[in-house]
Amino acid sequence: MPETPFEIEIDGGKLHGHFGGTGIPALLLHGGPGLPDYMEGAAAELANIFTTIRYTQRGTLPSTVVGPFTVETHMADALAILDLFGQERAWAVGHSWGAHLALHLAVAHPERLYGVVCIDPLGASHKVIAEYQENLLARLGPQERARVEEIEERSEGGETTEEDELEQARILWPAKFADPAKAPPFPYEHVGTECARETFESITAHFAKRTLRRGLPNLAMPVLFAHGLEDPLPLRASTGTARLIPSARVARIPNCGHFPWLEQPGFLNRSIRGLIALL
Repeated sequence: MPETPFEIEIDGGKLHGHFGGTGIPALLLHGGPGLPDYMEGAAAELANIFTTIRYTQRGTLPSTVVGPFTVETHMADALAILDLFGQERAWAVGHSWGAHLALHLAVAHPERLYGVVCIDPLGASHKVIAEYQENLLARLGPQERARVEEIEERSEGGETTEEDELEQARILWPAKFADPAKAPPFPYEHVGTECARETFESITAHFAKRTLRRGLPNLAMPVLFAHGLEDPLPLRASTGTARLIPSARVARIPNCGHFPWLEQPGFLNRSIRGLIALL
């Protein structure tokens, strides 16, 4: 089903995105942070359930690269897009960091959401991040691992360029799939190094304040977690977070890494239809 491009003026510049499909509106939130939108395949899979709205978050071209880059700013941008489309409420469908952002939206602005779908999410605990990184590294050869660790060390000191970060992302890309040999071509042309660094600082601050762990038990909306069993991001990122939320459901996806719509097409569609049927 064809999509239509759009852009919206926000503080600091513009956000660029696409909408399409039919049905209840769903805001698709990509991962990263600091990556361009890659949710086209997910939108296509869900187009007969939702009117999907996807966009590149601030911090990466073609959207504005102007900050601030905080959880709060990313939430404000998401709400501005809902306002642009005249939607008082929508589903939030997030992947990886985007699912983490969706949970923050649910806690801070529950009146704007029908429900949340978290696809291989970062989750509500900081403890999974180090394990995710180590699992990715364990899937690399010695030379690749050394190069990634070198770039990461320089990144922590704020010394990397966009080219460095793209190289690191390109090396890690196949390791995110259940079968690295079958990974599709690397999809990114740009990354936002400043956005990634500052947004993770904001994420870490919210972990310290226990924002999600305090707020998620109060949610009164449907929440679905879908997680690939071969994802280097641990399953407990989904199961542990789901335990905080009344009536949350977890769908475990066999033979699947970090990108279900690429590795197990149709699974998300069936799982979301099942969730909606229970409402």
